[in-house]
Amino acid sequence: MSETGLKQRIAQRFREVNGDHPMTDADDVYVSTQFVALEELRAVHGRDVDAVRRLMLERSLPLPGYLRSDGTEMVPADLFALADAAGGAELLEAWFTAQWADPISGKAEWDAYLSGQYVCLHSVTPATIQRKGHLTAAISAATDAPDAGSARWSERLHALVDELDALETAFTAYDRLRFGGPTSREICITAVRARFPRP
Repeated sequence: MSETGLKQRIAQRFREVNGDHPMTDADDVYVSTQFVALEELRAVHGRDVDAVRRLMLERSLPLPGYLRSDGTEMVPADLFALADAAGGAELLEAWFTAQWADPISGKAEWDAYLSGQYVCLHSVTPATIQRKGHLTAAISAATDAPDAGSARWSERLHALVDELDALETAFTAYDRLRFGGPTSREICITAVRARFPRP
């Protein structure tokens, strides 16, 4: 299949996963500062772009995080890091899912990883995925703590929020469209800081 044909199939798969939402100029600017064009990244790493697209379509590498309004496939700068750590893209799924004690959870996270939708994290690894899950759950549950409202509680809560803040990207308006509502940053960082300001 030609390069154009593979790129079209990636775009089609991307829209199947994310829906067909417009990217604004502001979205494009954000994405261009946070992510790298696939063509540029593969040149830096000496990869064949068609081979990379085939790996995405074969569910061996994640889809692009975004398609810019001009159709450019935007990916994280460390797109190849996990496959390299695993010993190659063909070994990545087994390595990735083994990072979870529960095989069902590992498979679910593998599917989520392949979607390319982990645009919330500066670096997408099993460790950061698990840590984000722990932090968002702990922040959401904080209001039910026995000492909720106390100074020690506030200190613990803001430590959790600050750690999540360091893990997460800023997001862009496009993300609210594809995720169908507010982002985890808006729910667990911005809203929490507004509702429970530091003493």
